[in-house]
Amino acid sequence: MTAEAGLSDTLRDLPVWTPDPVELADLELILAGVHRPLTGFLGSFDTAMVIAGGRLADGTPWPVPVTLSVPKELTEHERIVLQDPEGVPLAVLRVTEAWQDPTSQAWRLAGPLEALRAPAHGPFHGLRRRPDELARHDGNVLAVATRGFLHRKQLGQLRQVAERLGAEVLVLAMLSGEHDESLVRALLGVRRELPDGTQIIPVPLPARGDAGAQEERDVLMHAHIAAAYGATHLLADREIEGTAIPVVVPEPWAYDADVEVWRPVARIEPDHVQAELTPERLGELLDAGEPVPDWFTPPAVAAELALARPPKLSRGITVFFTGLSGSGKSTVARGLADALIERGGRTVTLLDGDVVRRMLSAGLTFSRADRDLNIRRIGFVAAEITRHGGTAICAPIAPYAATRAEVRRMVSAVGDFILVHVATPLEECERRDRKGLYAKARAGLIPEFTGISDPYEEPEDADLTLDTSRLAPDEAVGRVIDLLVEGGWVRPA
Repeated sequence: MTAEAGLSDTLRDLPVWTPDPVELADLELILAGVHRPLTGFLGSFDTAMVIAGGRLADGTPWPVPVTLSVPKELTEHERIVLQDPEGVPLAVLRVTEAWQDPTSQAWRLAGPLEALRAPAHGPFHGLRRRPDELARHDGNVLAVATRGFLHRKQLGQLRQVAERLGAEVLVLAMLSGEHDESLVRALLGVRRELPDGTQIIPVPLPARGDAGAQEERDVLMHAHIAAAYGATHLLADREIEGTAIPVVVPEPWAYDADVEVWRPVARIEPDHVQAELTPERLGELLDAGEPVPDWFTPPAVAAELALARPPKLSRGITVFFTGLSGSGKSTVARGLADALIERGGRTVTLLDGDVVRRMLSAGLTFSRADRDLNIRRIGFVAAEITRHGGTAICAPIAPYAATRAEVRRMVSAVGDFILVHVATPLEECERRDRKGLYAKARAGLIPEFTGISDPYEEPEDADLTLDTSRLAPDEAVGRVIDLLVEGGWVRPA
């Protein structure tokens, strides 16, 4: 694919690439000067040094690898246009190194970036600022970088630390791709409870890597970003060595049930400390559609919490069936769609059969790449249905665990995902095969046929497993309905 619209003649014939969400965020932060001193994506030696010791090859402290993954065929080019998900060209990468990651085997490109235009994708982009667009302060600036909502305790701690430091306040909303709009609206909704002059700036920074090391990486990265925006201190829950600016850990606060205010624990009589609302209990309230208590969070935040996590009965959901050809997954999926429509209360869309083959899969072959693309297409449509509170029921073979996991991530960002493995034995699937597909596959007439000449990777993360050689269709549908009722997505009959 080559670049076209909005480019000069000298750039129009260059290949184009759309980075993944993490890399796209890094691209935006490099172009904005937030990732200074970086001017582009890192090469193999810099990346190895960052992973091993948290420093670039020249000794500059740096918290995380900032790399760009591409298909192998793009490694042969000297310049590449990088674009956003809507196809808008953002920058030209001048390739100084093409290298293969020894851990993931992914191909990566390194080199400096030439900006073409400022990124403009994503919500609340009008609030985003480059560091050089902010007025610099002579005194202290306290930054708080958050992926989550600020409740009454966090707001009180922030005000206390800012007053103690005599600091201006900078709130950096770390956009992760999940409920970003609600996060920013909630922060704007509590602006009056923040110190005068507080600035709220959205910053694209999706989570990266394994969850185990995420917290430490976050503090290091947040401190670096805060420093780029002129902050002198970072408010965080824990201190980490090597941060770009000092980390301030607030003293413990709790809710004083006697005077009905949040304040430092040291100032509360022990028997007056009210137990805090745990994340688990908060989730239970939201799932059930019950109000979040005012003593815990301001009404503006409670309203956004309810939008970000609607009650389960009205929350969008995808029920994704996977199994071999002939396993009965389509029969169970159609039965489930009919049963939910008969019960009422949910908008149901069945993504299976001729409609998918004609509308989404037309032109695709049975190669692994095309089968993966088919599942991604189904997953994209299911995620959009889920985003708007609908129920998507999907029944592809979906033989590969990585692709199923990708669909789970897409859907889970906007609603709930249920994976049902229809684990009917291969022998029974072959016996049922009226079209003779299995026989043709065994004769070598159909290449890459799942279960015969191509593997089916059985799910290890299925929420329900069914064997239709042992269950009648109505029984199998009943098992799925029972799961949805127990989980709170469907009312009991």
